[in-house]
Amino acid sequence: MDIILEMAKDLGEALQQDDRYVALQMAQAKADEDQGLQDLIGEFNLKRMALMTEENKDDKDAEKLAKLDEELREVYGRVMANESMQAYNAARQAMDGLLSNINRILALSAQGEDPQSLDAEHSCGGNCGSCGGCH
Repeated sequence: MDIILEMAKDLGEALQQDDRYVALQMAQAKADEDQGLQDLIGEFNLKRMALMTEENKDDKDAEKLAKLDEELREVYGRVMANESMQAYNAARQAMDGLLSNINRILALSAQGEDPQSLDAEHSCGGNCGSCGGCH
């Protein structure tokens, strides 16, 4: 097999040993076990389906749509305020940051940059117009 693919598998194994990965798995399990959070997510999904159903009607009721939208936003706020959800989001953000840095190093290496000289903790705001690093 291709040595680079073998190295990618090794990187995948190392990734699964990283504290950020472990924290994400624990936060996911805690969120899954949080019945209050699961109930809120279920309520959110029901509100979202009701809103979508009303939006797809030919004779839309603007007042009903506004009420459903308000209810959906209120439930969403409660979901996001849940302690387990906040812990999950923080862990997901840390993991996404790690993956972003790995991808950045690989992409810049593929463009000829020296992988050892790249700043692993570089953060990208997403607006390439002001960045000279990727081009």
